[in-house]
Amino acid sequence: MPFLPINRSEMMERGINIPDFVFVSGDAYCDHPSFGVAIITRLLERHGYKVCILSQPDIHKKESFLEFGKPRLGWLVSSGNIDSMVNHYTVGKRRRTVDYYTPGGIMGKRPDRAVIKYSNIIKDIDNEAPIIIGGIEASLRRFSHYDYWDNRYRKSILVDSKADLLVYGMGELSIVEIADALSSGMSISDIIFVRGTVFKTANQDYIPQKSYIMPTYEEVTQSFKKANQSFMTQYENTDSITAKPLVESYGIFSIVQNPPQPALTSFEMDEIYSLPYMRDAHPLLEAQGHIKAMDEIKYSITINRGCFGGCSFCALTMHQGRMISSRSKESVMDEAIIIKSDKDFKGYIHDVGGPTANFYHKSCEKQETLGVCKTKQCLHPEPCKNLIVDHQDYLNILRSLRELDGIKKVFVRSGIRYDYVMYDKDESFMTELIQHHVSGQLKVAPEHVSERVLDKMGKPKKELYDAFVKKFYEISKLVKKEQYLVPYLMSSHPGSTLEDAIILAEYIRDLGYNPEQVQDFYPTPMTLSTMMYYTGIDPRNNEPLYVARTDHEKAMQRALIQYRNPRNYDLVYEALVAAKRTDLIGFDSHSLIRPVNKKRGSR
Repeated sequence: MPFLPINRSEMMERGINIPDFVFVSGDAYCDHPSFGVAIITRLLERHGYKVCILSQPDIHKKESFLEFGKPRLGWLVSSGNIDSMVNHYTVGKRRRTVDYYTPGGIMGKRPDRAVIKYSNIIKDIDNEAPIIIGGIEASLRRFSHYDYWDNRYRKSILVDSKADLLVYGMGELSIVEIADALSSGMSISDIIFVRGTVFKTANQDYIPQKSYIMPTYEEVTQSFKKANQSFMTQYENTDSITAKPLVESYGIFSIVQNPPQPALTSFEMDEIYSLPYMRDAHPLLEAQGHIKAMDEIKYSITINRGCFGGCSFCALTMHQGRMISSRSKESVMDEAIIIKSDKDFKGYIHDVGGPTANFYHKSCEKQETLGVCKTKQCLHPEPCKNLIVDHQDYLNILRSLRELDGIKKVFVRSGIRYDYVMYDKDESFMTELIQHHVSGQLKVAPEHVSERVLDKMGKPKKELYDAFVKKFYEISKLVKKEQYLVPYLMSSHPGSTLEDAIILAEYIRDLGYNPEQVQDFYPTPMTLSTMMYYTGIDPRNNEPLYVARTDHEKAMQRALIQYRNPRNYDLVYEALVAAKRTDLIGFDSHSLIRPVNKKRGSR
């Protein structure tokens, strides 16, 4: 099958006079299952709908949105694979210089707040056809939310975009049901029953009787307590079995969230990944400049979705849920054979995983009938007694992949939950991971070592990471591999004081590690940590906590982690004095920095 049409000429070549849907995307069109646009459009095509893709339209030329004319059933709008604001700005709110999802990496092809901009333009040029928004940007802004870039609480994106319906989560089941309803002649205003959607209504009869009425928009903007209360209601209603409809009032109308769609079955996952993707960027767009986002994912295989890891700073559970969906081994092998046939394939599969590579099965049996626990995590603060720890099926997939003719190496570069690995009494997975699937460096995410900060993050204790490090190097030596761990570290997470940052600096000192890169905490929509940052209160227990808010506070914490860098000396010195830890300024091995020689001005 060819690429889906991205211009009128290609639309006519396919014999399409009027498309059923026009999908407006902030990404360059890449027909690969790692791109949500590709999945949704190919799935609609499979169900008989004619879809055209409007890739990165010029918002300054409204007529460009009518490249295909007005669609018969509706407009689909997404910012692309990444939230447009995260894509455009660093945590320091500086404009990034490269957009990996745009030809040539050129910034500016995608507007800030792309979903809102695109939808408002469409509403101006076509006030009749429904507008359905989705993707990560819409999904994580489905209710009122703290916006880090504006530093204020914003309304639901459904309000600001003037769209008719919002699809949250991955969206496959929802979009087909919506398309079928529209095709049957239903009005978009009457499509209020689809799971995994959010709609806006002024009709009280459209609000389900068993809904949970959350604090109003006015209340959450005036009270930290109400904002946290609203967030926790959302946080505890992400499971398809136990979730209730949620309602947020905006005066004369309300935003209503239907319960989420159930996690896809293995059969459904296999169907999604068997669709006829071209597995490349559209050639007309690639000709404008290389689309760098394809480099790592072109020869990668997604095998699962969802995450029961429960990291406070991650929005994955609010987007994909905590229930794991996995593909069958046969489906994964079929994709590997397709990858092998690519003329540019060199024998290296770059990744086999997902949000968390080694979460291949659900975390406990009870989830299938009772749903996931609302107020308990599977791994934090200790592993649940019902936790299923099993890597064998995932390991069997990796074994089969590396036995295929033409495959030189199969890497695992998705996030590995080292705590889940350590809970496995069978060491065969860890041994074979280290022996066959590490490309010299294995990236893991301890994030911090201070117990107070780890608790706020929802991460395992330092002692477990230390045990993993020891085991990693023992096995590496055993299999005669010189390989290294690269730990991800985060500074300025809510709850992290200068004292906690110093604890991390001392740990780094004792390891002899010199981190080249440190990530400041980035307050993105719909995470526990973002609510901690905004309110200064932990939503789980209503306890106040310290938050580093100013650039200077953040810079001191980051400098402590990179204390060996001479450029950070003044910041480290200031931090140690402020924390009353001048004992770490000296000449012995215990010290982080040397004192200033006032006579010579040297250090």
